[in-house]
Amino acid sequence: MSQDRGSFGRLGFVLAAAGSAIGLGNIWKFPYMTYDNQGGSFVLVYLLAVIIVGLPIMMAEIVIGRSTNKSPVSAFLQLHHPAFSIIGWLGVVTGFVILSYYSVVAGWTVHYFIKGVYWSVQGFTSAEAATLGDQFGAFISNPSAQIGYHALFMGFSVMVVIFGVKGGIERLTKILMPVLLLILLSLVIVSMWSEGFTEAMGFLFRPSKISPDSLLEAVGHAFFTLSLGMGAIITYGSYMTKKESIPRSAAMVCLMDTLIALMACVVMFSLIYSVPAVEREQFSSSIGVMFTTLPKLFYGLPGGIFLAPLFYILVAFAALTSTISLLEVVVAFFIDQLNWHRVYATLVMGLTIFAFGILSALSLGALTGLSAWQPLGDKSKGVFDTLDYLASNWFLPVGGILIAIFVGWVLPKVFSRKEVEKGHGSFHLHGLWIFLLRFVAPAAIGWIVYSVIFLGKSYN
Repeated sequence: MSQDRGSFGRLGFVLAAAGSAIGLGNIWKFPYMTYDNQGGSFVLVYLLAVIIVGLPIMMAEIVIGRSTNKSPVSAFLQLHHPAFSIIGWLGVVTGFVILSYYSVVAGWTVHYFIKGVYWSVQGFTSAEAATLGDQFGAFISNPSAQIGYHALFMGFSVMVVIFGVKGGIERLTKILMPVLLLILLSLVIVSMWSEGFTEAMGFLFRPSKISPDSLLEAVGHAFFTLSLGMGAIITYGSYMTKKESIPRSAAMVCLMDTLIALMACVVMFSLIYSVPAVEREQFSSSIGVMFTTLPKLFYGLPGGIFLAPLFYILVAFAALTSTISLLEVVVAFFIDQLNWHRVYATLVMGLTIFAFGILSALSLGALTGLSAWQPLGDKSKGVFDTLDYLASNWFLPVGGILIAIFVGWVLPKVFSRKEVEKGHGSFHLHGLWIFLLRFVAPAAIGWIVYSVIFLGKSYN
């Protein structure tokens, strides 16, 4: 069993955890939310929420994982708190569910990278621009295309995880994370010469009015963007050596995640403010806009033939670093609890998640029954949307609250301090960290849950 677990090398945890956190939420959702909430002050609240909510919970998850060297369910059992193993079970289920539909969307990025290369070589015509929406609709309702790209992305994820922590996950993230940063930096540099760059920077960093709803969204995204509440950080933490500093590593992950999100905003807003105001209305929360509107914006800029393919390969890389962490949560459970060999666990669970994900792949127009399914009423439509709603609005927040309560109130402070100080030295902010876990983080995430139950909010 020990040979199946492995451990991260130097900076391995930081790159892997950052890769887990960085995904479509950074490159698409955060820019849209910032745009929709008037920029400046929303960004400031988001940054504050990352520090006082996201960072403390991330440290808590690492403490649970590293102190036990186990995946979520096994970790709580080893800490002699079997009742709290529900957190681990919830994490495994959440990883399974999210990966089943996230892989479908990730497959779209591969398809549009190929299309981007084609458009850049053959030319992006006005006829192409006029039919982007129809093309996307036909694509997501094509069963063979949806299942095929879903299978392709799941295959990539399985290939990485099957080689283990050191030879698979760490090796890939050491390549992909620098490449991802380089691509995004290139897009930012090119954006500096766009007509909308100055206005974009002003919008992003100039203080603005902020509503209670915007405050809630900022706090919510600060939690959701860091891959918290699903067991991914606990699992990755279980591969972290005692020589590494938990506070510094967690801070670096939060910093990288936030930096990527802000850089994505610079690119997106530079594009948006380079077109007439009437066309900006097309920028919406629907991820489909990434494939129906952005190509027109990219190819309308100088250097668009390079920017478009670069952008889609960037999103594909970001999605892959997230899918491998989701798969690892599930695989690690079977390695630790049932003593399965990594290869067997990865193949079996990869195929199972792929098969379950076919329901989501076919619920975007390919099969009417799956597309029209509404078990939650008006809150979601179709299998894809229903699973996304449940994971984003229920599984993740509940997992986050329980983790904060466990480390803040149940785990002895002497134990948590001792674990945090391994590889770090004296941690003088331990009392503040426990305070944030006991009171601030549960209150903030509880606010999210309250808004879902009583105010009808949705975070999917």
